[in-house]
Amino acid sequence: MVHATKEKESSTVQVALRIKPLTTDDLANLPSRFQKNVLSTTQFAPNQVMVHGEKKQSWTFDKVFGPEASQKDIYDQIVKNMVDKFLEGFNVTILAYGQTSSGKTYTMGTSNEYSQLPESKGIIPRSMATLFSYVNSTQYKSRKFVIKVSFVEIYNEDLIDLLAEGDYESRPSVTIREDSKGNVIWSGLQEIKVNSIEEVMGHLMRGSMSRQVSATEMNSQSSRSHAIFSVMLSQQKFVTDFGKKNNEEGDWVTVTSKFHFVDLAGSERLKRTSAIGDRVKEGISINSGLLALGNVISVLGDPAKAKNAMHIPYRDSKLTRLLQDSLGGNAKTLMIACVSPAEYNINETISTLKYANRARNIKNSAIVNKEEPGWQDIEHLQNLVLKLRADIKALKDSDGLNSTSFQPDAIYLQQNYFGYETTDSISEENKD
Repeated sequence: MVHATKEKESSTVQVALRIKPLTTDDLANLPSRFQKNVLSTTQFAPNQVMVHGEKKQSWTFDKVFGPEASQKDIYDQIVKNMVDKFLEGFNVTILAYGQTSSGKTYTMGTSNEYSQLPESKGIIPRSMATLFSYVNSTQYKSRKFVIKVSFVEIYNEDLIDLLAEGDYESRPSVTIREDSKGNVIWSGLQEIKVNSIEEVMGHLMRGSMSRQVSATEMNSQSSRSHAIFSVMLSQQKFVTDFGKKNNEEGDWVTVTSKFHFVDLAGSERLKRTSAIGDRVKEGISINSGLLALGNVISVLGDPAKAKNAMHIPYRDSKLTRLLQDSLGGNAKTLMIACVSPAEYNINETISTLKYANRARNIKNSAIVNKEEPGWQDIEHLQNLVLKLRADIKALKDSDGLNSTSFQPDAIYLQQNYFGYETTDSISEENKD
């Protein structure tokens, strides 16, 4: 009989750096005297970036992508293995972080502007293509899959369901709460079942069109909110009993996992964006959320603070509450820091590098939860206990066994039933 088991993998948050190429728009809008490239990489230290400012500084990440890197390069080298982990049953989070107009939305693929260009497809469409190729493959034909998606944005500290019907004001509110085990639950958020990549992309594009964007001096289509596109995967697979001579007996085991794609709004200095009115309020809210995220990263990423801190400030913002499991919790997490190489943006670039460098020290402990149907059913468990008692009584009553000599085997049988660590050996006394 197969029961609930947990597979655990401890790892640090992976951090990749992507250096944006200077576009024709950048060259047209940036002062000519500040267009100089201040970032460099070398083939001798491919995961290191040098900043050539008033003084030279170097930073090392898990992966560094230069301006020539393609969307495919990003996906193949750092994202595809995360999709594999998601299919195994681990929760996965990918965050895109950086200043306004550094290429976050383009990298993540949450803009419908690039949907018709295959080479421009970002992380989300490529990940979904891989996921459905697995789901529809002969390798997994015996499994039963259910895939759902949701899309939420954090705008001025309000949670808004981007897939809900109706205008902004009439959409149901989304709230954050915790269950009895401390897991973060997004209450009131629609989760829509999907059966193909086309359906996923349709919901992604529909939600992206509802997202708050506006023009600033740094970006004509600046995201004014943080957005999280989530994919929930539930799979049932048949696992045979150990020790059986055929494969006909066993149980259906359910494995569930979540994949969060987080497109953070760009960090910005209000003076640089020439924001006025509502743009100022939005900018303050964006920066407040990113500051709270930075404080959480600072506590978790500093070994001395993490060891001694009694409190991690997850509750300081909606953003950090939503990402609580992804930072220091039950998830495999990848941060992609996007930066501009132009001298004009050097202060924001250095700030991003410092921010991302701290995140590399955060330790997560990701768990795969496998559960047989009925494991949460009290009646099912009561019947299981009665069966165990009957089995133990029958064994005690059998020839050659007494209550004293049987005791180790009774424990052995109960351990097998309840999924504890087991051994194929039995007591030496009973072997004789």
